[in-house]
Amino acid sequence: MIKKTVAALLMSLSAAAMALPLGSQNVLVVEDDTGKVLLEKNATAQVPIASLTKLMTAMVVLDAKLDMKETINIDRADVDVLKHSQSRVPVGAAISRADALQLALMSSDNRAAAALARTFPGGQAGFKRAVDVKIKSLGLTNTVIEEPTGLSPHNRSTASDLVKMANAASKYDTIRDMSTDSKDTININGRKVEYRNTNRLVGAKGWDIGMSKTGYTEEAGRCLIMRIKSAGKYSTMVLLNAGASSARLMDALKIRKYISGDEEKPVKRVKQSLRKKAPASKAATKRRRAA
Repeated sequence: MIKKTVAALLMSLSAAAMALPLGSQNVLVVEDDTGKVLLEKNATAQVPIASLTKLMTAMVVLDAKLDMKETINIDRADVDVLKHSQSRVPVGAAISRADALQLALMSSDNRAAAALARTFPGGQAGFKRAVDVKIKSLGLTNTVIEEPTGLSPHNRSTASDLVKMANAASKYDTIRDMSTDSKDTININGRKVEYRNTNRLVGAKGWDIGMSKTGYTEEAGRCLIMRIKSAGKYSTMVLLNAGASSARLMDALKIRKYISGDEEKPVKRVKQSLRKKAPASKAATKRRRAA
């Protein structure tokens, strides 16, 4: 009887995924309060996770209760020599640990994430030990994280594990606030530089986003974790390995429409609202004043 029930559940989930064609290759959408699976597609396949890694980096740094006002320097060791990704944070820049965390979460800056691990107690080795402990404590049995940025294709997980990681990350006020700032201005070597969120949906009209993180590498494709409120309920969505940013975006739009049961608003209309310039969040303004 149990086997038949499980089989029926899997068939219904597969049918739901087929009824909603998605560009992402691995998908899981879960209702937060109940744990009910709303959508599933290849959720147990272990794949590269790119910068979704930075949610783990942020949790480990915050768990260590380090001085967030402490100044850390961006070093040559923080430069990406694996993918040669670009950064607007120059080598030699001195920024607070809080600003480095902000850049890692909001703008997905790799140098900032690398600097957070390098300046962790015990250095890179200490950071890796802390990550391994956190992975075990969260029960992420199919997750491997070797470095803090997500540039390595060896940072791998499943959509199922990433929902657990997202739920854990959403319990940190700092992660919720920083990851949902649409933009922020940070002092870099005496010059005010504006940075924007890598998720275009943050700050977009009609979206209530409680947490967000994007990711991209050639191996991982376009990835996204979001906690959204729709139809009065919070749900967490994990999208992995979409072929393009537009595909990832359209998947999120389709999923929100699906879980809200709103058939009145066409996706095209919602997409157009993203072109409007998003204002800076209150959280970002408050932090700038406190700095």
